[in-house]
Amino acid sequence: MTTTKQFLVRAAARNNAEWCAVMNRSHGSSSEFGRQAWSAPVRTPLHYPDAVTLVPGADVAALLARIDTGVPGACVKDSFADLDLTQEGFQVLFDAQWIHRPASAPDAAPESVWDVVGNPEMLRAWALAWDDGEGNADLFRPELLDDPATFVLAGQGDDGRVVSGAVASRSNHVVGISNVFALEGGADAAWPAVLNAVHWLFPTLPVVGYEHGEDLNAAVRHGFEAIGPLRIWQQG
Repeated sequence: MTTTKQFLVRAAARNNAEWCAVMNRSHGSSSEFGRQAWSAPVRTPLHYPDAVTLVPGADVAALLARIDTGVPGACVKDSFADLDLTQEGFQVLFDAQWIHRPASAPDAAPESVWDVVGNPEMLRAWALAWDDGEGNADLFRPELLDDPATFVLAGQGDDGRVVSGAVASRSNHVVGISNVFALEGGADAAWPAVLNAVHWLFPTLPVVGYEHGEDLNAAVRHGFEAIGPLRIWQQG
């Protein structure tokens, strides 16, 4: 029998794969969903995997046959941390936890106002704030705004400047949160505004995502529960 946590982990994995597909599509590339995994036949944008498993015990050979392993750097999101890709030339990039928060308002009132990014100019301002000088702001392209299930959330200071944000991706059963950031105060400063926005947009949907390290600790402080491990593999 499928437990609630198992259902939520599968829903989170599917939601995350759908977000990866949206990001891939915004860069003009195709991808596909199979029974066991989502995958892209050519290399995906920076920070995004070439495949995301959707069920436990995915067939490794079939999975890797669907992505480009001819050039080093292929990446697989092992959503259930149950694969061994070492014999295929991959190494563990990091381990993380899927997280879940029931549908509810945040405990703390946000210090910033929030808005849904609605035009390329604001998306650029959001991306520059997210990037914080790393040179990767072009990852977020205007085509993202065309996807009806994607909501780029911007927390704004008194001067209207973007100071925090995240991406919310709506699925049938959950809303997934990724790319959480704040210019000051880290994730603890970002979560109240993000959760306030999500509660206003999707008041009945539970919130999922994945985090590791101190960002995982911050999510737990804001009402999330770790519900299962995942592993990111990268080809050497």
